[in-house]
Amino acid sequence: MQNNFFKYQAQTTQFAAGFEVEKAEGSYIFGKDGKKYLDFVAGVSANTLGHSHPKIVNAIKEQADKYLHVMVYGEYAQEKPVELCRLLAEATPDPLEITYLVNSGAEAIDGSLKLAKRYTGREEIISFKNSYHGNTHGALSVSGHEGHKREFRPLLPMISFIEFNNENDFDKITERTACVILETIQGAAGFLVPNNDYLVKLKKRCEEVGALLILDEIQPGFGRTGKLFSFEHFGIVPDILVMGKGMGGGVPVGAFMSSKQIMETLSHSPKLGHITTFGGNPLIAAASHATLKEVLESGLMNEVEEKEKLYRELLVHPKIKNINGKGLMLAVNLGTPEFTLNVAKKCMEKGLIVFWQLYRNEYLRISPPLTISKEEITEGCKIILEVLNEK
Repeated sequence: MQNNFFKYQAQTTQFAAGFEVEKAEGSYIFGKDGKKYLDFVAGVSANTLGHSHPKIVNAIKEQADKYLHVMVYGEYAQEKPVELCRLLAEATPDPLEITYLVNSGAEAIDGSLKLAKRYTGREEIISFKNSYHGNTHGALSVSGHEGHKREFRPLLPMISFIEFNNENDFDKITERTACVILETIQGAAGFLVPNNDYLVKLKKRCEEVGALLILDEIQPGFGRTGKLFSFEHFGIVPDILVMGKGMGGGVPVGAFMSSKQIMETLSHSPKLGHITTFGGNPLIAAASHATLKEVLESGLMNEVEEKEKLYRELLVHPKIKNINGKGLMLAVNLGTPEFTLNVAKKCMEKGLIVFWQLYRNEYLRISPPLTISKEEITEGCKIILEVLNEK
């Protein structure tokens, strides 16, 4: 299978692991090598409730027995997509009330940019240096790392970049600005958290000039920081909320959410302002609804702060420079990319799956399922410390 993987499946790097998966359950992935691996990555923040959670699996099976795709998005009323959108509206603060379901976080970013431009009638977009929003042309255009964009230019025009947590850049947000888009917690840059009421001040500036604020919660959403969405920690509500990854609990999904007044502008002048064939697919919506319901009702979010504290207490070592992040999205600084990649490889050999940050390879990524136990956290951290002691 590994030979066929490299021969027939397009690769994203020249050094993919090619790890052969047999099955996955809970906090573990089982390889065809007969070994089990504790998963500290959760499919890069996607498997919110761990692997093969029975409530998600049952929801998928029940929906599969009824029907799969029946019509393009937005034409027919289907039970699970409607229930998902209603539950999202009930779980989020005003004025967030209407959800547009799509296929991925990147598509949700593209849709949110179109929505902001359509509603405001403006063309300029402000994004952030070292931001990451996805790899479609629109999402790549507002991502802030030139090394990942250079070979694909020209991209979208009229996009400017400012610095995260730097209030001195606010004067670049003007009456020409359609929207400001940012990750509530910068992911690829090393899980950087807003400080000094930065988001409150940013929202105020947007309101002063009539620009919309788009928050990308594709990674920190769905309980990963101890709140359903991480903006709830920082005293604001975005005009447009973007979600994905952990929303589906292991299936491909994305969405953007806004007020009825803003969202309805995509339905006319022109009609079909955004359209997607498989967005709102009932099978995916069933899995997403089961995920959201469990996150809201299980009490898992109440455990996040304590689990974060345990990670920070255990991961103390002379070779660990610092730990960024919030909740169960932590970035462990090991000094250099070469060392971090080597540590990740050795951890895998010892039965622990860890990864690294896209732009800042010196940071080891820790983003386990919300369902991970304290015993599993202790077990995994012990392996990391063993590897660091051997280096």
